[in-house]
Amino acid sequence: MSFKRINDITGWVVFLIAAVVYTLTVEPTASFWDCGEFIAASYKLQVPHPPGAPIFLMVNRAFALLAGSDVTKVAFWINMQSVLTSAGASLFLFWTITLLGRKVFKKSAEQLVFGETFLLMGAGVVGALAYTFCDSAWWSAVEAEVYAMSSFFTAFVFWAILKWELIEDEAAANRWLIFTAYMIGLSTGVHLLNLVALPALGLVYYHKNYKFSVMGLLAALAISGAVILFIMLGVIPGLPSLAGSLEIFFVNSLGLPFNSGIIFFVLLFVGALIFGIYYTQKHQKVLWNTAILSFTFIIIGYSCYMLALVRSNFNPPINENDPSNVIEFVKYLKREQYGDRPLFFGPTFITQLVDTKRTTPVYLKGKDKYEIYDYKIEYVYEDRGQMLFPRLFSRQDNHPQLYRQKLGLRPDERPTFADNIKFLFTYQIGYMYFRYFGWNFIGRESDIEGAGTLTPVMVGKAVPAEVEHNRARNNFWALPLILGAVGLVFQFNRDKEGFGATFILYFLTGIALVLYLNSPPVEPRERDYIYVGSFYAFTIWIGLGVIAFGDALLKYLKNSTTVAFAATAVSLIVPGIMLQQGYDDHDRSGRYMQVDWAKNLLNSCAPNAILFTGGDNDTFPLWYVQDVEGFRTDVRVCNLSLLGTEWYISQMKRKVYESEALPISLEEKNYKGKNEQIPVMENEAVKGGINLKQYMQLVKDENPAIQYAYGSEKLTILPSRTLVLPVDVNKVRSMGIVKTELQDSIKSEMVWSVNRGDLLKPDLIMLDMIANNNWERPIYFNTTLSQSSYLGLREYMQQEGYAMRLLPVRVQGARDGYVNSDIMFDNMLKKTFWRNTDNPKVYYDANYRALPTIVPRRAFLELAEQLMMEGKNDKAREVALFCLKVLPDQTIPYDLYTTPLVSVLLKTGEEKKGMEVAKIMGDRAVKNLDYYMQNDPQNDDSRLSMYILSQVANALKEAGKKEADAYEKVLNRYAPAFGGQ
Repeated sequence: MSFKRINDITGWVVFLIAAVVYTLTVEPTASFWDCGEFIAASYKLQVPHPPGAPIFLMVNRAFALLAGSDVTKVAFWINMQSVLTSAGASLFLFWTITLLGRKVFKKSAEQLVFGETFLLMGAGVVGALAYTFCDSAWWSAVEAEVYAMSSFFTAFVFWAILKWELIEDEAAANRWLIFTAYMIGLSTGVHLLNLVALPALGLVYYHKNYKFSVMGLLAALAISGAVILFIMLGVIPGLPSLAGSLEIFFVNSLGLPFNSGIIFFVLLFVGALIFGIYYTQKHQKVLWNTAILSFTFIIIGYSCYMLALVRSNFNPPINENDPSNVIEFVKYLKREQYGDRPLFFGPTFITQLVDTKRTTPVYLKGKDKYEIYDYKIEYVYEDRGQMLFPRLFSRQDNHPQLYRQKLGLRPDERPTFADNIKFLFTYQIGYMYFRYFGWNFIGRESDIEGAGTLTPVMVGKAVPAEVEHNRARNNFWALPLILGAVGLVFQFNRDKEGFGATFILYFLTGIALVLYLNSPPVEPRERDYIYVGSFYAFTIWIGLGVIAFGDALLKYLKNSTTVAFAATAVSLIVPGIMLQQGYDDHDRSGRYMQVDWAKNLLNSCAPNAILFTGGDNDTFPLWYVQDVEGFRTDVRVCNLSLLGTEWYISQMKRKVYESEALPISLEEKNYKGKNEQIPVMENEAVKGGINLKQYMQLVKDENPAIQYAYGSEKLTILPSRTLVLPVDVNKVRSMGIVKTELQDSIKSEMVWSVNRGDLLKPDLIMLDMIANNNWERPIYFNTTLSQSSYLGLREYMQQEGYAMRLLPVRVQGARDGYVNSDIMFDNMLKKTFWRNTDNPKVYYDANYRALPTIVPRRAFLELAEQLMMEGKNDKAREVALFCLKVLPDQTIPYDLYTTPLVSVLLKTGEEKKGMEVAKIMGDRAVKNLDYYMQNDPQNDDSRLSMYILSQVANALKEAGKKEADAYEKVLNRYAPAFGGQ
């Protein structure tokens, strides 16, 4: 067979292997983080968070159609899109390696002998499969995130660049170049990361058309970088910004109707492109004609973002940022909500803010023109403390403390530029990149957040129990790293042009991306998937390492076919060990916990409820089950993180599915560009408390009595921390929402104190709903919210499952709320879903061992303890046994909320099970303590182990069990290290 046919067939075999492995391990439903949002948005072509990934959504929509009428299969088929595009990335990676391998051989396809062809195929297979089975690529390949499709575009574009280099006919080569530009344009509709392939194109173009010189090389890189900046700054945000400015000018200054400026801009821009193409073609300016055509096709690809504008005008249930007019659309494309991070010069976390300046106006669409409702703010800092290349910039939350902790700075010590650079190399590059690099090509300690690289010298050393048996403890013996390093050196020595293109791709998708992202000292989760482009580039070197191995063998074996077979066979150990080690912790088949968790949360709510939630994992699975599976659409999910935005408040004021509009009395004038922060300024006249309903009316009327002049602005204030809500006692009693034994506890007023500093807009809107609801709709709070999110209302909340219901009843001594055991027992044991949570074959990573496990275990525990207080020991035992049945140690290791169940079991006559749980937890805690006391005695895990062991010992001692003695001896031995006796 010809080389081309062998190359094509082998490539598709690689695709098939990748597709089969990914299909076997694909998640059957929506995973955590953004996946639930993306699946819901794709299914109904809604508008997700900026900038929207429209190509990703449209392709997913096509895959969703394969589910037919079974909406529970929509997520699976959208996940299959990631499976196939990831397999496609492996396919084009294979062809990329064989192309670069031919450059190493410096032979055309026709000149290759069979042994060389065999070796090239082996190199391609090893390199492509190493990428297929590397940790980060595999992770993205089995869920509905943009990074799988983004990898496909990166792989295709890089392969197309190398393919273009081989085309001798100029006309055909230019057509191929234009097609590549179109794919780059389409890729912007998935993720902007693919643009970093452009410098590789610049290098290849330079080497193909010009004689090498250092200045020429630098010029090629500079021009390539300028093209990236032109697209990222001039095209993606620049064109919409220019269109927006023209629109405002045409409407506000010339008095023309809405959209007239946009129409003018489109006609002018398209006309300029057409003229440029016509002029360069007529005058035979080939280079400029190709450049303008390429730019035109990038714009055609980029035009996919019109999807957000079109769909937003239909106001779907998920319509983030509401980009339904040109002004909001521009903000959406520019991702303005995420703010900026300083890159070249700026303040550190201790630099004092000395002033704020208004800059460009922010417009809203009014009745007949665009109106200024706010100004962008520029922060002015003192000169002292600002520095070049600022890495220590974040003031959020506990970030200053973390900077000091990581750098060993005293509380009063100012960071220097040396500290700045130290943080860059130790944390941003070392921890946030090379740790992830090690996961993929050396080994991984575990799936616990912050896990390090598992090096060969660490194998066999003592580790904590939860690490020792962790499925994500993968040991590759650094073989992928070694083979890749050999391939890197080999390509550098044999093909510097190919090495330059590969290295620039690796650098820009790795280290350069680290510099651009400028990570703060902590992230909400591990971010290895961001750097998958650089891991893709490194696997090219793994593939070329096979050729280097074969080249070395030629010194001893003269038969090229034998050499090819031997080099390939030995090198296949690399992807083989990556597959063997990584399969169990990348196998998501049979995992439904995240969706069942969302359903259980919704089922904790009464019909027609309002449910306040917090972060992504609290909300996106709920959006998925409601928008896709149509589950409990009567419950209105209200995300407090989004409730501070005008567009989200407006959406909450309309009906969606079975949920009526929320009881928000405030109007747009009250929250558009206003009331971002409500200072608490105590007024002696209302020292005893302020009527919440009257206060909200004052806010609505913008009454001067609750306003404070701050410069030229008037701020709404809260004149008392104590709030009073009148209660119609007879009405509440007649509704039957308070259980009988608490009816007498209903008072004519609810009085509570706001337990935080100044209020923010989400707090104001929440209070508005509470004030105007009149108990007509059940109001629930997710139990995962921070304490400050409850605004001091916890003591008025009744726990009914995963959520707490606000009721006009305060139970004596229950400052964190009280348990309605009747409702909660029914909700937790009869209305919950637990698919495969008791299946030890299903893998649950650290994310699943946290939120969706802690919440139900804590709820089961609180329910069991309440039942025991009520003398219902049989029911308490049933609850404890049910918890252990659906969340067993074999799938989700017992945690601190399981420990008190030992006492429940022993006190309710379930002695055998109680002792079994006590032994499992006690022995594990002892083993962990033995490890930590020798290695890291003062960390949080050692303290947790001490706490768990003490709980187990106390439960056994209380029950009169002699097994408590052994555990108490361990506690006594280690207590001095924790300040005890």
